[in-house]
Amino acid sequence: MTDRLRSVLTHLNSIASPRDKLLQKNPDDVVITLAIRTPLCKYKSGALKDTTLDGITFRMLEAVRAKLDLDPAAVDDICLGNVRDGKAAYYCRAAALAAGFPNTVAAHSSSRFCSSGLTATAHIANEVSSGLIDVGIAIGAEMLSEGNDRLDRPFVDEILSNPEAADCMLPMGITSENVAEQFNVSREEQDRYAVESYRRAEAAQRAGWFDDELVPITVKKDGKDITITQDEIRYGTTYEKVAKLKPSFQENGRSTPGNSSQITDGAAAVVLMKRSKALELGQPILAKYVGAAIAGLPPRIMGIGPTLAIPKLLSRYGLDLHKDIDIVEINEAFASMAVYCRDTLKLDWNKMNPRGGAIALGHPFGMTGVRQIVCGLSEARRTKQKVLLTSMCLGTGMGMAGLFVSEQ
Repeated sequence: MTDRLRSVLTHLNSIASPRDKLLQKNPDDVVITLAIRTPLCKYKSGALKDTTLDGITFRMLEAVRAKLDLDPAAVDDICLGNVRDGKAAYYCRAAALAAGFPNTVAAHSSSRFCSSGLTATAHIANEVSSGLIDVGIAIGAEMLSEGNDRLDRPFVDEILSNPEAADCMLPMGITSENVAEQFNVSREEQDRYAVESYRRAEAAQRAGWFDDELVPITVKKDGKDITITQDEIRYGTTYEKVAKLKPSFQENGRSTPGNSSQITDGAAAVVLMKRSKALELGQPILAKYVGAAIAGLPPRIMGIGPTLAIPKLLSRYGLDLHKDIDIVEINEAFASMAVYCRDTLKLDWNKMNPRGGAIALGHPFGMTGVRQIVCGLSEARRTKQKVLLTSMCLGTGMGMAGLFVSEQ
């Protein structure tokens, strides 16, 4: 490159907008070369009700290996994002070996409540970026049909004596009620939001929009082999039906089974490597991983976390939420927090969860962070849009956000 050309390129870069800079491609970019997920199935009654965490992790990794178009030995590390099971690292390592990855492929787990899948993605991306590994897989999985995730004992007295620390024990439904009461999110607003989530998910499934992100898996249900190919979505949900439901968490509350995230089982995975490595290995580049941000807040109103994490992330890149972001996936843990985040961030609702969210699709805690990436990138392909932002609130009072650029 001549000095003059280098000077011209430097000048052009200096006057490029933040979005233009975001869309630039460099050899050291961390990119996603595969993004897939299992169908989402209802808790205790759905197709995955008899499947365990090690079972779904095995099937997810088996599907990744089958679609990878790459020697499995090229993978250096796998991270499983999971909330409820302290044995997740065991399951990830054993499932990888059983799924056909050689014993040279390392494995571990990550747990940060509802961002565990996004945290796993960030872990693998950071390993790739730092040069610790060349190729990695991030999985998010949760089998809520297996049991309760609440603490099995109270905190010690020294912790309980601090009111804010004690709030970390609050059931998530109570934090939803706190958000609704403190920020005046009405029951009607929540119910109408929920109905739209159901409508979008139903429309997306009928139109086949989920098809390119799903991998069919075969599992046992009630002792028989079944193959699952579609999400278990409730059709025909109306405002009148949702408005009749009783509060779930407190008398005269505003959060109900109809406007809270469905309790659901499932898993999702993404493969990450540097752009230079993807080109060397002949891998398709679906998207660029840009970065992530985490923020803390009072545990009693944990649901508003995205309103802190999103501005924190976008400020790093000089991006404007309204002008520069094309698709926003905010986890619908509860309609109270979804409505609050939408309105506080002044989001265009057409950009937010265009295929519906966790109220309609479900919220397997550890899966959600990866599911949002997989679903958001599929929507970006369909609509030929570029910049995807994902975010979620986290138990004990946190928010996390991730930023991606679709290249398909």
